[in-house]
Amino acid sequence: MFTYEELPGTTAASSTQGDKLCPPYAARTQTSRPPGVPFVVPPSFQDRDWVPLNSGEWAQVPRDPCPAPELLPHTSSSNLGMVGTINPELYKFLEDTSETDFPEGCLGRLWFSLEYQQEAERLLVGLIKARRLQGPSETCSPLVKLHLLPDERHFLQSKTKHKTSNPQFDEHFIFQVSSKSITQRVLRFSVYHVDRQRKHQLLGQVFFPLKNETLAGDCQRLIWRDLEAESLEPPSEFGDLQFCLGYNDCLRRLTVVVLRAKGLQLQEDTSFVSVCVKVSLMNHNKFVKCKKTSAVLGSANPVYSETFSFKADPAELDTASLSLTVLQGAEGEKSHVLGRVVVGSYMYARGKQLEHWNEMFSKPKELVKRWHALCRTTEP
Repeated sequence: MFTYEELPGTTAASSTQGDKLCPPYAARTQTSRPPGVPFVVPPSFQDRDWVPLNSGEWAQVPRDPCPAPELLPHTSSSNLGMVGTINPELYKFLEDTSETDFPEGCLGRLWFSLEYQQEAERLLVGLIKARRLQGPSETCSPLVKLHLLPDERHFLQSKTKHKTSNPQFDEHFIFQVSSKSITQRVLRFSVYHVDRQRKHQLLGQVFFPLKNETLAGDCQRLIWRDLEAESLEPPSEFGDLQFCLGYNDCLRRLTVVVLRAKGLQLQEDTSFVSVCVKVSLMNHNKFVKCKKTSAVLGSANPVYSETFSFKADPAELDTASLSLTVLQGAEGEKSHVLGRVVVGSYMYARGKQLEHWNEMFSKPKELVKRWHALCRTTEP
């Protein structure tokens, strides 16, 4: 229904955004006002019939004898106004492909929900379901353990679902955690297969950092994540860092995803120190740009899951490298280096670091994920 009503204190020739009509347009609209209509009719609606409504407003009468079916008006004897029907095609939701699209080599997928109650300082976790778990045999009997890291000692556990690779849990768990420390915690789901001797075999894990944007609003969020395999290698002398690399040739964008670290050799009481990762893009051993992750308090195994992007031309990558430095700091004190890893071309890297760099270019549409041992060499 096209209805127009002049608001108090406004004029038809003015615009609420401050835009002004050019003189020729204003002249045409002023001479095209139907009798008794207190507004200016735009050119696209000129030369059309208007009828009065019972409320004193005006409605346009359509001249198309065969309007589209989805725009057919509803009429009643008491009201000559016309309201178009809703076209359902415009309101269709995108198809959920989370249960059909699985990447190659996927260990399984886990669905869960999160809600943080600020006043009660409670984290509500809903364990919903898992799909396509890769058990040791055709039969799988999974259960899930939930840890709120960095606390490794206390955990909550689901019931065991017998003989299914697609368990439906529908269980709820509560963690009591203060609002000051919640953003420093990481929720870890560990999915196990329970054999006939009741021994637990790890199928995969999900790490989910509890960031501010995830917990804002006191509302429940439904999330799914793919399981990750446990790193079976023991930590290196100074610890290890896991991150992803990717390069988009069209956008000339180098992407780094800092995932987590393990086995860090912290220098002081862990309850008062924070750990972050500095990511530096370098060219000819000169710093081009540096970015830092958020700081994680008191953990030798911090989880970040933070993404950084750098502009880098293809011609510059032969002389470019990435330096990832793990820093420990305390309030009021200067931070010091816990370890560092450099990835880049043959000019700057060897071994696994060079392989990671080259694999990034061989898989341009993927984020290549690897663990790297930290060393204590000083920065240039």
